[in-house]
Parts: sequence; C-alpha cells; structure tokens
Amino acid sequence: MTLTAEEWTAMLLSLKVAAVAVALSLPLGLGVAWLLSRREFWGKSLLNGVVHLPLILPPVVTGYLLLITFGRRGTVGAFLEETFGLVFSFRWTGAALAAAVMGFPLLVRSIRLSLDAVDRRLEAAAATLGAPPPYVFFTVTLPLILPGIAAGAILAFAKSMGEFGATITFVSNIPGETQTLASAIYTYTQVPGGDLAAMRLTVISIVLSLGALIASEFLSRRIAARVGAA
Repeated sequence: MTLTAEEWTAMLLSLKVAAVAVALSLPLGLGVAWLLSRREFWGKSLLNGVVHLPLILPPVVTGYLLLITFGRRGTVGAFLEETFGLVFSFRWTGAALAAAVMGFPLLVRSIRLSLDAVDRRLEAAAATLGAPPPYVFFTVTLPLILPGIAAGAILAFAKSMGEFGATITFVSNIPGETQTLASAIYTYTQVPGGDLAAMRLTVISIVLSLGALIASEFLSRRIAARVGAA
C-alpha cells in the first residue's frame, strides 16, 4: 500500500497535530484531574461538566466556539496575535488546539480514575514522615498514576488523530496546512477516483485507533491489577 505525497503530508500532519495537542494539554489535564479527584469546592460539578462538554456537544459547535474565541477577530485570538504573533485560525496550530479540546475529556477522566484508585494511606504515610505535599505527589502519587496518565494520553492522541468536525469548522481543510487524515478522507470521497486513496487512509486510521485502544486497555488492566494487589 503506497501512499502519495499528499497522503503522506496529511498523515504526518495528523501525527504532528495529535502530538502537540497531547503535549500541551497534559499538564493542564493533570491539574484539573487532581482538583476533581482530591478537592471539594463550589462549582466542582460545573467544572466537571465543562471539561466533559466536548464529548456531548456536536463537534461543529465546539469548532464554532473556538472560531469566535480564538479566531483573528475573537477576543482571545486577536490578543494572542497582537501580543505574541500566535495565530490559530486556518493554521495547523488551530488544528492542534481543536484536537486538544476534543481529547481533553478523555485525558482528564483517565487520570482522575487513576488518582481515585491510589491508596491514600501511602500518601499519608509519606506525609507523617515529614515529606511536604509536592514531594509526596512527585515521589508517591505520580509514579502510581503513570499508567493512567499514559492511557489517557494515548486515548487523547487517538481522538486527536480522528478529529474532524471541530477542526474543519475552526481551521477549514487546507492541504499541507490543516488537512489531517480525517479531512483528507472526506476530500477524497468527494472527488472522482478518490475512493482508493480514501480507503488507504481509512485503513491507516483504523490501525492507529485500534492500536491506541489496545494500549489503553492494557494500561487500564495494569491499574486494576495494582489496585487489587493493594
């Protein structure tokens, strides 16, 4: 199965977008998951709802909200462009932002479940020995939740690879700039003779997504085994 130059470009761009999306959302996802798992505060249910909203909203709605917020005329988008020269609309950076937003709920949920599964007595024991909270987190909690972080990152990566609705609404479908695997498949289905190319990219998408799901399931079982052993 030989890919054309355009198909290689779409696949490599998808990998780049997904990798950047996960890398940028991981620190925030870890912080939000920790808040939802370990803290009680006013508005916790609201925060949890907002985090998971992209899973429920039509992707086109999410893309439109990104467009009016981070577009060149949006409040945040205009500020970022004028201050830092950072442009999201109709750029690959916007595709990465859309992918990060769509994959964020999966990332947070996986990390939160891992945090909930941690034996709090281990953290308490470290604290009684005089370890400050940051030290306890980085030496006790973080190693225990690494499988959950990895599982969440893999799921978010797979979601980012397959993202279409929010991406095409926010950054359009520009070959070489914002045309990812999903939008390339859509393009090939709309042109005469594009069925073979669409099928090739579909097979690649299935293989990547299935591999991500298998890896995530393996890591989830490791978490369950660790909890059972504890």
